[in-house]
Amino acid sequence: MNPVYTAYALLACAIVTEVIGSAFLVKSEGFTKPVPTLVVVVLYVIAFYLLAQVIKVIPLGIAYAIWAGVGIVLTAVVGFIFFRQQLDLPAMVGIGLIVAGVMVINLFSASSGH
Repeated sequence: MNPVYTAYALLACAIVTEVIGSAFLVKSEGFTKPVPTLVVVVLYVIAFYLLAQVIKVIPLGIAYAIWAGVGIVLTAVVGFIFFRQQLDLPAMVGIGLIVAGVMVINLFSASSGH
């Protein structure tokens, strides 16, 4: 399998584990609940391990931009669906700009590892 495809698959897994870990931050109630706190720590360790594998193939700046950008969007979606957290128009516009930035990187940047 192509190492770039593998790296992007690992990046997707890193994003998902980080987003789930972030959702458990809410459940940990400021790290006062041990089980959700442990879940946060384990998922963040996994996410950063996966990110470390990704940057062997994809440049750090590109990988991190995608990880952070997609993570922000997915975390906002999780907050909306599971925690009923509303976003106002400026927040949605900002998230849209983040999505646009990730798309520009992936579609047009020679640095993205394609």
